[in-house]
Amino acid sequence: MNTMNLSVILVTVFMSACAQLLLKLGMQRAGVDFMQGGVAGILRVLFSPHVFSGIFVYAVSVLVWLWVLSRVDLSIAYPFVGLSFIFTLLFGYAFLGESVNAMRIGGSLLIAAGCIFVAKS
Repeated sequence: MNTMNLSVILVTVFMSACAQLLLKLGMQRAGVDFMQGGVAGILRVLFSPHVFSGIFVYAVSVLVWLWVLSRVDLSIAYPFVGLSFIFTLLFGYAFLGESVNAMRIGGSLLIAAGCIFVAKS
């Protein structure tokens, strides 16, 4: 795989993880239960700045991912989506104060190793 394709894949996966962080922050700050807030609650959540931004970033990442799929075999590109687990683990720890234990770190290292094997194949 060439450096350009790998770089774009990594950017896309990173953007997707950023979108997840924004969605989580939006849900925390919305202050309503999405499923029990009725139409007003749903609209409040959808139009909160973080949720709206998260949806936008996710949509852009999907468009970039389509570009990736036009250039790279699916069986090569898709395993890199696993890196989103690592990014979200780091984001959860850094921005949300979530705990990180040895099992999560070990699992993330296994995912990273798998991505390295796929990239070198």
